[in-house]
Amino acid sequence: MYDLVVIGSGPGGYIAAIRAAQLGMKVACVERYATYGGTCLNVGCIPSKAMLESSERYHEVKHSYDDHGIEVSAVSLNLAKMLDRKNGVVEASTNGINYLFNKNGIDGLRGHGSFVDKNTIKITKDDGTSETIQAKRTIIATGSKPVSLPSITIDKDRIIDSTGALELTEVPEHLIVIGAGVIGLELGSVWARLGAKVTVLEYMPKILAGADDEVSKLAKRVFSKQGIDFVLEAKVTGAEAGADSVTVTYEDKKGETQSISGDRLLVSIGRRAYTDKLGLEAIGLETDKRGRVEVDHDFQTGVEGVYAIGDVIAGAMLAHKAEEEGVVCVEKMHGIGAHINYDAIPDVVYTEPEVASVGKTEQQLKAEGIPFKKGKFPFSANGRARALNATDGFVKILAHAETDRILGAHIIGIRAGDMIAELAVAMEFGASSEDIARSSHAHPTLAEIVKEAALGVEGRSLNI
Repeated sequence: MYDLVVIGSGPGGYIAAIRAAQLGMKVACVERYATYGGTCLNVGCIPSKAMLESSERYHEVKHSYDDHGIEVSAVSLNLAKMLDRKNGVVEASTNGINYLFNKNGIDGLRGHGSFVDKNTIKITKDDGTSETIQAKRTIIATGSKPVSLPSITIDKDRIIDSTGALELTEVPEHLIVIGAGVIGLELGSVWARLGAKVTVLEYMPKILAGADDEVSKLAKRVFSKQGIDFVLEAKVTGAEAGADSVTVTYEDKKGETQSISGDRLLVSIGRRAYTDKLGLEAIGLETDKRGRVEVDHDFQTGVEGVYAIGDVIAGAMLAHKAEEEGVVCVEKMHGIGAHINYDAIPDVVYTEPEVASVGKTEQQLKAEGIPFKKGKFPFSANGRARALNATDGFVKILAHAETDRILGAHIIGIRAGDMIAELAVAMEFGASSEDIARSSHAHPTLAEIVKEAALGVEGRSLNI
């Protein structure tokens, strides 16, 4: 009998398993695929960031080195080698989980896990054989999978999802992307930098629909200058793949039917909780229309002893959110008074420039009637950004008009994903903009932009 069985070894699952083992529990983690790590490590966060980094370096050598006085000729792309590097990064990451499981005495069990009853898990192997294990408690941490439109079938050739977009063995001549969210922009920018024409069709009137409006507007302007074409307010109605092309039909904002053709179509309209075939009906657990299960403040479902975290419950589908939930879920089982401040969980888009945020957007504060002040400072006024030749972007801090408590922060610019951490920590501690403004930041660094934005909340930025 295991104290805890975790179904799924993605960031939420494997972190939960490790924390439980640290607390003295006997733990097993069930994984249906050949390698641990879930979507994030295998076909999501890690491989996409490897490709983003490689494509950025290729683009920089071709287009930016001359600004630094570095003359390079005969630059060529070896896509096969780039993909090999990406696969190596993935392998090192997934092997790392093997090491961590062994280090912490966790039993890694291969196969598809499903419930027989709330204390019995059936593990079905690839060869059709199965075994059952007993668990006092179980965490469902099976993550999510890409979804498509009802009128479009992913054929994994001409019409692909995010997984397929990381496995293309040749640069598309024209990549059409449905969805101007995180995945569409990240993967679209990879192939644009490697030489593809990229057209993004987006149903909403802005890109990065959940982002602060000022960030979204600048991002569209910058990405358009990089060569990505955007068609907003486009309602896609279908796609037809041919031998060497794919044609997408859509209604434009006037309601008129349009079509566009390319050689590859990437569908990136979102993800759905991966709760299929878990045997939830055997324990009387229902899901909503997005496949998610409902949990209480301890992450327990309506079935005693069965918990759920990450993409299979409500909230943003973020790997680090799942990790935090896994830790808190396990610690609460152990009687530790853990918590999560969802307002202080950052979100990052790893385009170039990066886009990062934490807390409320300006439009959310206005809609909720919360009085606020804002400070904004551009990268172009920062010495370190000028030295990096990366002056696109800004930091914006939103603080309560009466208490000065930081309510949200939004960054578009180089290394925004690293810079947002300071503001996430500040919000976790309930800091004010003055706390940031009066804290010394090393010179010359990009972090000074955060300090200047904090000073700007009271209209006293020093370098602009």
